[in-house]
Order: sequence, then structure tokens, then C-alpha cells
Amino acid sequence: MGLVPWYDGRDGMYGWIWRHLPGNTWVKALISLVLVVAVVYVLFQYVFPWAEPLLPFNDVTVDNQ
Repeated sequence: MGLVPWYDGRDGMYGWIWRHLPGNTWVKALISLVLVVAVVYVLFQYVFPWAEPLLPFNDVTVDNQ
């Protein structure tokens, strides 16, 4: 058993990613930052514009009176 009661030996997805990145801590941190920026870029450039027509942002229920 670890130091925290909810720890059962698994460190989750982020631990798995961190273990599989090459290099020392600084290189891993730089690669992680590049990966986060790339994911945010793809979301804003491709995913969100694709999903916008499917979302009900313009369906308002207030009348102009």
C-alpha cells in the first residue's frame, strides 16, 4: 500500500504517456508542451468548427419585445 489510501499501483493515462516519452525530464516536459499545443490547435482549427453547426448555441427562447 502506498502513502495515499486511493493509490493502487496505477498512475493512469498521464503516467503512461510520461513513461513512454523519450529523454530526460526537461525533454519530456518540452515534448508534453508541444503535444498539448498541437491538441489545442487541432481542436480549435478542425474539431470545434466542425461541431459548431451541431450545437444549439443559436436556439434562444427569449423573444425580442
